[in-house]
Amino acid sequence: FTEQIKNCHDYFTGRLGNVEFVICQDIHGELRAFHNVCRHHASLLVRGSGQKSCFQCPYHGWTYGLDGELLKATRITGIKNFNKGDFGLVPLNVATWGPIVLINIDGEILPQQNAAKETVESTWLGSASEILSTNGIDSSLKHVCRREYTIDCNWKVFCDNYLDGGYHVPYAHGGLASGLKLDSYTTDIFEKVSIQWCESDSTERDDFDRLGSKALYAFIYPNFMINRYGPWMDTNLVFPLSATKCRVIFDYFLDSSLLDEKVFIGRSLEESERVQIEDIALCEGVQRGLESPAYVFGRYAPSVEKAMHHFHCLLHANLK
Repeated sequence: FTEQIKNCHDYFTGRLGNVEFVICQDIHGELRAFHNVCRHHASLLVRGSGQKSCFQCPYHGWTYGLDGELLKATRITGIKNFNKGDFGLVPLNVATWGPIVLINIDGEILPQQNAAKETVESTWLGSASEILSTNGIDSSLKHVCRREYTIDCNWKVFCDNYLDGGYHVPYAHGGLASGLKLDSYTTDIFEKVSIQWCESDSTERDDFDRLGSKALYAFIYPNFMINRYGPWMDTNLVFPLSATKCRVIFDYFLDSSLLDEKVFIGRSLEESERVQIEDIALCEGVQRGLESPAYVFGRYAPSVEKAMHHFHCLLHANLK
């Protein structure tokens, strides 16, 4: 997220599949992204996050600027046909949308670093971009915390649980269900995005209003979710670890006017944590059931599981 690279020299690293990446803000305030791999002997350049004026390889000391240029190659006296300009860090396309930093690792796309906002919206969000941009998903929200969960289920099981149109909510999430008008649940389908909407039940509120008047749950294919409700937004990013295990990263964002409301923040996070624990139990139960010889295939509930069907159609098209 953008707060991780809000100052010059800030950087953070990550891994997407077999792609190790580093994202930074260079000395001129430009957002940059690169493969986090030294061009000499393939060592990872940096780990974690923090501030650096340059990237020095911990293996053999090759040094790169925050713009990716090779600044120093050690012990190369006598090397033939060597051009420093050919050995800079390999760049990645990078962009921001609201408080979110995005990279594109498609090797067929010519890296041009900062992609235009319009390009990001059209390629990533399609015709859903305006709806999401006008429903409070913006950079004014401040990051509060990150929580990670390792779940014993296939990553697609987690996505399916998210995409069932609230089907499981009254049976698995009693606390959450009491604050929602479940008969108001609707689903809109776009190119690679589905958005589920649900109104909150104001009659159930006390002086604690976490959900606001309406909740939005957006799934951006294949593995990213944005939840906007009341003053809160949280994002869920799910990564496959194996055929039966995944890791889910939750980032919580809050309206800046409430950052000092520690009791409200604590209670909100506790309620969110309870829902996640309930969902983890469901997903792990489904995974065990999928491994049973008794289960072959199920059927979609047409009135609620539209977003799940959309996800499966996109996935099937990619896997053909």
